[in-house]
Amino acid sequence: MNHIPRTRTVVSCVVLVTALGAGITACGSDGDPLSATPYDAAGLISFNAPTQVGKRADPDKPLEISVKDEGRITDVTAQDSTGRFVAGELTADGSRWHSTSPLAASAHYTVTVSTEDDDGAPGRKVLSFDTTQPTAKKQLGVTFGPDAGEYGVGQIITAQLSEEVKDPAQRAVVERALRVDSVPAVPGSWYWVSGKELHYRPKDYWPAHATILVHSNLEGVKVGDRLWGGKSKPVKLTTGDRIEAVTDAAAHELTVFKNGAVINAIPVTTGKPGFETRNGVKVVLEKQYFVRMRGTTVGIAEGSRDNYDLPVYYATRVTWSGEYVHAAPWSVGSQGYANVSHGCTGMSTANARWFFDTVHEGDIVRVVNSNGQPMEPFGNGFGDWNVTWKKWRTGSALTGTQTNGQSSSDTVRLQPAAV
Repeated sequence: MNHIPRTRTVVSCVVLVTALGAGITACGSDGDPLSATPYDAAGLISFNAPTQVGKRADPDKPLEISVKDEGRITDVTAQDSTGRFVAGELTADGSRWHSTSPLAASAHYTVTVSTEDDDGAPGRKVLSFDTTQPTAKKQLGVTFGPDAGEYGVGQIITAQLSEEVKDPAQRAVVERALRVDSVPAVPGSWYWVSGKELHYRPKDYWPAHATILVHSNLEGVKVGDRLWGGKSKPVKLTTGDRIEAVTDAAAHELTVFKNGAVINAIPVTTGKPGFETRNGVKVVLEKQYFVRMRGTTVGIAEGSRDNYDLPVYYATRVTWSGEYVHAAPWSVGSQGYANVSHGCTGMSTANARWFFDTVHEGDIVRVVNSNGQPMEPFGNGFGDWNVTWKKWRTGSALTGTQTNGQSSSDTVRLQPAAV
């Protein structure tokens, strides 16, 4: 269909950076409104204060972009020099766009505004501005764990904050800035264990041979009154094969799976009455060739017939309170037949050496059919996998129902422990 061009078409746009009190400036441009390429918006949109030397925007205030009746905004993209995008909302009629996520302090932003006039002809303007330095006395630092390296598919990602964050809105700002990206991609979520600690896990275990990148976009972002995001060090993790050890306490056997296939079945002994091994999913925390285990570290009175002081080899730790999978040559006669330990999973020295060499930090160790208590979700290692995905999501400030709160538990590291 042919159009008869009008002698003059004006698209008037106004860009408001409220942080700067920028003036509202209408601008027009002559030319063919039906050009196949966007108008050079230099004559359509003005952006006064941010482009002036020495002028900077207040990151506390939102970015707003408006257009007059002769046209509408079709798209706005705003990002800083580090690649962080600013989220925003556009009205249904295209007359106004405003940012919905906070701007970062001490940042340089580039904003691309696309418009359309009444005849559908496109226009575009690229704007840039800088934000002021933060006025906060405190910076919120983030330390991710574990260290870079290869881990098992049960490894939990942790984020330790330098300051406590209780307010739900502030938690949402923090959580939105903490990013975990994996290849292949899998759904996952953060959980606020306390005001200073978050855990991240996928819905299911990580895929085998995955690459996981953990980083923060919080630097320069205002979290609360006089509290701004600080720098953080990104972490890159990889996963190896899916190794899962399943201990059946009733059958006195530990079965090891590699990528779903059984690779070994080992006779074991677990916790005796009064010292039953915890049921549920645990994650390998560390491996120690030698550990001196003493009953007094787990509350057994010195002089009691249950007390012990033993050198233990090939010890694979699964709780901070002292539960291990380890060599127990003194109980070989009971392994495969009876539970005689103080909570650990014991096996022969040869089997413990094989297990020690086969598993890695982050691998899964699951206990079933024990009369022990369930594994704690937090505070005694990584019991996170014992929380259902539905409940896990409630621990997120973005999708859950957490309120100003205290921790579900405090992470503590106790001494070794049970044999």
